[in-house]
Amino acid sequence: MIRTRTLIVLVTLWSAFSASIAVGQVATLRGHIYDEVTGQAVAFCNLTLAGTTIRTVSDLDGFFVFTNVPVGSYELQSAFIGYDTLLTAVTLQADQVKYLKLLMVEGSIQLQTINVSASLEQRRNEVNVSRITVTPKQIKALPSTGGEADIAQYLMVLPGIISTGDQGGQIYIRGGSPVQNKILLDGMTIYNPFHSIGFFSVFETEAIKSAEVLSGGFSAEYGGRISAIVDLKTREGDKTRFGGLVSASPFQLKGLVEGPITPFNPESKASSSFLITGKHSILDKTSQGLYDYASPDSLGLPYAYTDLYGKVSFLSGDGSKVDFFGFSFSDGVNLDQLAKLDWQSGGGGLNFKLIPNSSNLIISGTLAYSKYDIELKEADNAPRKNSIGGFNALFDFQSFGKNSTLNYGFELNGISTALEFRNFVGVTFEQMENTTELAGYVSWRQKTGPLIIEPGLRAQFYASLGDFSIEPRLALKSNFSDKVRLKFAAGKYSQNLISTVNEKDVVNLFVGFLSGPEETIYEPGIDNTTETKDKLQKAWHFLGGVEFEMFKGWEVNVEGYYKGFSQLIGVNRNKLSEQDPDFSTETGNAYGIDFTFSRQTQKVLMWATYSLGYVNRDDGEQVYPTHFERRHNINLLVSYALGRTWELGARWNYGSGFPFTLTQGFYGQQDILGGIDSDVLTGNPDQPGIIYSDQRNSGQLPDYHRLDMSLKKTIEFNKDLRLEIMASVTNVYNRANIFYFDRVSYSRVDQLPILPSLTVTVDF
Repeated sequence: MIRTRTLIVLVTLWSAFSASIAVGQVATLRGHIYDEVTGQAVAFCNLTLAGTTIRTVSDLDGFFVFTNVPVGSYELQSAFIGYDTLLTAVTLQADQVKYLKLLMVEGSIQLQTINVSASLEQRRNEVNVSRITVTPKQIKALPSTGGEADIAQYLMVLPGIISTGDQGGQIYIRGGSPVQNKILLDGMTIYNPFHSIGFFSVFETEAIKSAEVLSGGFSAEYGGRISAIVDLKTREGDKTRFGGLVSASPFQLKGLVEGPITPFNPESKASSSFLITGKHSILDKTSQGLYDYASPDSLGLPYAYTDLYGKVSFLSGDGSKVDFFGFSFSDGVNLDQLAKLDWQSGGGGLNFKLIPNSSNLIISGTLAYSKYDIELKEADNAPRKNSIGGFNALFDFQSFGKNSTLNYGFELNGISTALEFRNFVGVTFEQMENTTELAGYVSWRQKTGPLIIEPGLRAQFYASLGDFSIEPRLALKSNFSDKVRLKFAAGKYSQNLISTVNEKDVVNLFVGFLSGPEETIYEPGIDNTTETKDKLQKAWHFLGGVEFEMFKGWEVNVEGYYKGFSQLIGVNRNKLSEQDPDFSTETGNAYGIDFTFSRQTQKVLMWATYSLGYVNRDDGEQVYPTHFERRHNINLLVSYALGRTWELGARWNYGSGFPFTLTQGFYGQQDILGGIDSDVLTGNPDQPGIIYSDQRNSGQLPDYHRLDMSLKKTIEFNKDLRLEIMASVTNVYNRANIFYFDRVSYSRVDQLPILPSLTVTVDF
């Protein structure tokens, strides 16, 4: 902890020293840019000091900054698609930090080239290795199951991301299991972001401002996970008028309402607003009449969920802001007499951003708490309960220099877990733990000519385990030209959190979490008695790639990656007695290459990906592929606007079959509960036991492929009232994709069949 504090102090002093030597006959120009009518931030706006090569792009909050600008008078040009170009006269004096509040007016001329230019400016100035930013417009372009756009479905289109099923499926990102991915909502950790019916997440698309997917090699400000980060941010409510939407489909009902508390003032630029969203599933009721064929046991689709989210935002005249938010998510599956699962998740917190008037420093942070409870009741009444709750506090500082940015901060996380779980031989596993994590980080981005370098360092202290992890990070990009860029990233990562879901499980609706073991754990191997050096899950990432622009606006991104998992920890599923260890360890690796081809115009969005991936684990006895290794995966997506009111979408996905362990034979399990009166000579065994192949996951399931299509009609009554009607079909040609195989009954269970749907949305 002392080392972490020392690191933060040194970084702060270095930042102050850098700022002091940078002063002279230069100034800093910064500000925010908003829509004049709605008060919403204009993100990714292109800003240029006319007559110079000095330019930048606004961020998601509409914030922009020019540093070390020579003193003098300039004309600031602000341009973005759909708005009239804004020209602002600016005079800068020596050592001045000048703040501007700019308002843009919607225009009738659609300047697509400006949007492309802003995207190009981002690629020139940011490394963006294995980093994809997803917008709500892109999510809505996807032909969605039930006609409901959802980030859960869009994630499956991205390269390197695999889902194991439509029902109970989780996402695996470039070889990492679900617990190795951190999911953030407005800076708050969400432990289970996906519902048991795998088409839907807990997030409302209409409330999302941006979603960043970092599938590896992420920078020092992110930690506590060893595979990937999904960082979602919600937008503020409308600052000028009350409005919302209601939507209905056979899958769910949803609504959104938003509006100003204090309307946006064009003079002061201050405002406050609210946004509330909610959705509730009706699939468990409608499916018995509409999709009763979708379930082999004629139960329909017994999935139920309810999601609520609310946000209140306050914006000051100098660009500082604070958001308060809260959520409640729930999910349930009722398989009649077989099993009943319920989970609930809730929490809340605040985000803030402070922009001092006379400093290059920006201060932001998050204070939040979230909790997740899950219980599974099966016919055997074996206890399966889990609860995890935790708070996180993040304080982040950004300092801007000429062609550089210094980012540093610290993070405090507290986690409490409780687990009760009985395995297949009747041994109960229990854990109740409280743990604290403290981290400090620093990263620095410098652009020098065509080269961008971003070194970073994260120091992570796991208090309950007494382990300290120093994690270097590095990212590089070389701009060979406006059309060709090379990039590279590497880093060390660690985490404490462990999942109750074993990587050998193909289907598992019970997703629980527990903190890392305080007890002694051993190197891989059943009979190994060598203690591990620490009790953390750890990995190294190495990534490299090239991005370039082909003919007619096609953008191509090629990335190769390697993730070396030097220690993985899981619940010991081979625990046969109370004396056996609770945890087991493995090592492993994941490597592959992803190709992405994309093109976007006013009318057409085209997206094509191909991923080649290998995922292996070594348990000390053998090296084997994981059950979620999809060696080949292809996604094709097309969205086409037919005029102004019609939009056609299609998505096709192909994946090679998952590995599985072959069956060698069966043996009888004799019931001797009757004691000496049991008939062991002529009695028949109650049920057969399974003898598995010695070679783990040496078999392969059939290939997977599916086509989804949608057609949307938009009717605008006026600028504030719009009706959308979407007809969609999931699994258009009714492909029988295997879900799992019941070895005992020798029966196959398939994924969901063809599912047509009609969705009606009123936007007001």
